[in-house]
Amino acid sequence: MSTPEKDIVEKKKSKALPVILLSIVVVGAFFGVKAYIFGLHHIETDDAQLETNISPVLPRISGYVNDIRFEDNQRVKKGELLIALDDRDLKIKVDQAKVAIENASAMVQVAKANLGSSRAAAEAVKANTESANVRIRKASQDYARYEKLLGEKSVTQQQFDAIKAEKETAEAQLELIKKQEEAAETQANALAEQVNVALTSVKQKQSDLDYANLQLSYASITAPQNGVVSRKNVQAGQFVQAGQPLFTVVNDSDIWVVANFKETQVSAMKIGTDVDIVVDAFKGKTVKAYIASFSPATGARFSLLPPDNATGNFVKVVQRVPVKIRMKADKEMLQILRPGLSVNVTVNIDEMAEKK
Repeated sequence: MSTPEKDIVEKKKSKALPVILLSIVVVGAFFGVKAYIFGLHHIETDDAQLETNISPVLPRISGYVNDIRFEDNQRVKKGELLIALDDRDLKIKVDQAKVAIENASAMVQVAKANLGSSRAAAEAVKANTESANVRIRKASQDYARYEKLLGEKSVTQQQFDAIKAEKETAEAQLELIKKQEEAAETQANALAEQVNVALTSVKQKQSDLDYANLQLSYASITAPQNGVVSRKNVQAGQFVQAGQPLFTVVNDSDIWVVANFKETQVSAMKIGTDVDIVVDAFKGKTVKAYIASFSPATGARFSLLPPDNATGNFVKVVQRVPVKIRMKADKEMLQILRPGLSVNVTVNIDEMAEKK
C-alpha cells in the first residue's frame, strides 16, 4: 500500500536518473571531444623507454685478482682503477725486455766499432795503393830509360834485367794491394750490414718492451666511462680469463629516449621538434625534450629473425620506427633517471606547423 512519502521518493528517483545519465553523457562527451581535439594536434606513444651507454668490462689478459676497489652501484670516473690483477710475471717480462734492449744496443756499438776498424784498414790499403802506383811509375820510367840505354850499349844486360824485375815486382805488388783493397771494402760492407742488423734487432727488442709494457698495463682494469658500476661478478683471489665479463658501467649522465612510433605517424615528425616525456616511475613527472634523429630502418629489420614477406604468408602489420629523443633535463634530473624505464612521449604537431 503506497503512502505519500513513498510516492515522493519514487518521483525524486525518477527525476534524478535522467539527470545522472545526462551528466555521464556530458562528461563522457567532454573528455571524448577533448581527447579527439588533443589527438588532432599531438602524436603520442607509450612504446618508449630510457636508454644509455652500458659498457661491459672484460679483462684483456688472464690472471689472479689481487684487489677490487669498488662495490655494486658505486659511481666511478673514467680511468679510475677498479681491479688490479697479479702483475709479477708481467713485470719480469718487462725487465727481460729491457735487458734484451741493452744487449742489442751493446751489439750495435760493437758492430759500429768493427766497422770503424774495417774502414780504417781500408783507408790504409788505399794509401798502400797510392804508394804502389808511385813505385810503378818510377819503375816504368827506369825500365824505359834502361831499355833505351841497352840499345845504345850504355848499360849491361844484367842492369837492365834488374830494372825489369823491379818493375814486374811493383806491378805484382799493385795487383796484390788491389785485391786487399777489394777484400777490405767487402769486409766493410759486411760490417755495415751487421750494424743495420743490430739496429733492426734493437727496434725489435723495443717492440718487445712496448708489448710487455702494454700487457702490464692490462693488469690494471679501469672504468671505461663515467657512470655507476653494476652486475659485479668477480671476487678477490679469483682467476679470471681474458674476455670474461667482470662488471658493467652504466653511464648515468647521458640518457636519451627511444620511442617506437607507428610508420603512419613518422611522416608528421621532424628533427628538432620539442616533445614532452612523462616518466611514470616518478609520479608522472614531465621532462622537456626534442627529436634528435630517426632510425634508418624499422625495428623489425634489426630483429634476430627479420620477417620475410616473400614467403607467401604475408600479413600486413603496422611497423614501428625507433626515434631517438634527447632530453633537456639538468644533470641532477638525468642522474635520477634509470635506463629501461618506460615513458610516454607526446609530440606537438602544431609546433612543427608553426616552425615551417
